[in-house]
Amino acid sequence: MRIKVANQARCIGCYSCMMACARTYYSTISLKNSAIDIQTSGGIESAYVSVVCHACIDPPCSRACPTGALVKRNGGGVELKTDLCTGCEQCADACLVGAIHMDGNAKAIVCRHCGICTSFCPHEVLEMRKVPSADTTHAETSHKEVK
Repeated sequence: MRIKVANQARCIGCYSCMMACARTYYSTISLKNSAIDIQTSGGIESAYVSVVCHACIDPPCSRACPTGALVKRNGGGVELKTDLCTGCEQCADACLVGAIHMDGNAKAIVCRHCGICTSFCPHEVLEMRKVPSADTTHAETSHKEVK
């Protein structure tokens, strides 16, 4: 399972998803401690943009980490081994969508794709989606070629 931005146009910038994430994993309501980032695309009258980890199958953030603190997850994305993170920020620099940032202790904040944010989004901007396995994807591709 992974988080997907399903209905971006519905986002009103309430930050409920960000607060739920920060509260769940950092016991704070600081927006800085959220793995999701809601931003305006150019001022208060502009639309909102949800910056969410894309759960890359071959994550560049993991490859960039010199200590092995980011380990690939089955189905895409990474798991953070906090004790190995040195705060070098190479993972944040390598993230193609800018979904990684550092917390107050200079440790990476990385989405766990747990779905807590989707539970608190009042307009169904975010949703959890099942990620097909490599075997399923291959079988679907083979089936399409037969037609």
